[in-house]
Amino acid sequence: MALSAETRDKLRTVSTATLCTALYKRGLRNQFIQDVRPLDPSKPTMVGEAFTLRYMPAREDLNRLEVFRDRAHPQRKAIEDCPPGAVMVIDSRKDPRAASAGGILVTRLMVRGVAGIVTDGGFRDSPEIAGLDIPAYHNRPSAPTNLTLHQAIDIDVPIGCGDTPVFPGDIVVGDGDGVVVIPAHLADELAAEAVEMTAFEDFVTEEVKKGRSILGLYPATDENTLTDFAAWRKVNGR
Repeated sequence: MALSAETRDKLRTVSTATLCTALYKRGLRNQFIQDVRPLDPSKPTMVGEAFTLRYMPAREDLNRLEVFRDRAHPQRKAIEDCPPGAVMVIDSRKDPRAASAGGILVTRLMVRGVAGIVTDGGFRDSPEIAGLDIPAYHNRPSAPTNLTLHQAIDIDVPIGCGDTPVFPGDIVVGDGDGVVVIPAHLADELAAEAVEMTAFEDFVTEEVKKGRSILGLYPATDENTLTDFAAWRKVNGR
């Protein structure tokens, strides 16, 4: 099921923390990619459908420099095949010692309109990538090339990224905290629920800043909390 423009817009307004809470309510506890951080936390929220690339441990005789001359090389092909609006998600075996990609490849994704890139490994040229107009997430900066450790093996297949399962077409959301993966069939209902949760949390934050106790407020166990929230929503158009 394709990600609708309405759901994409809703997901841009909510946090990964809120989405993790909504997923947890549905029994999904392993959807936040571990040990992956934004190169530039100030970038807008990243939202898109997952397009995947998988690495495996490199076998030296099959992973020489000349393999990149092959136009069908999985890494190069993934860069050209990742759809505009999608997020490229890379399984680098949680190993940032060798680069998943570098500045030129990520620039190509940016120019092609890709929504972002995530790896549980690392990037070379990380300062350059941080300055590009595309959200990028990794473990930490990497050595110059992936040839020493990683071998690109497959694209657009189910992968694990930071111990999180990622299926092609899953919805990937990234903010200043990190990246969460939403099963595609849950995207619409989670987006709607997260917008509601965010409105309530914004109300709670304002009340706490005024000096109100969290007891009975968060969670809303006092009847007057919901009454006050309804009035706040009316005033604020939320």
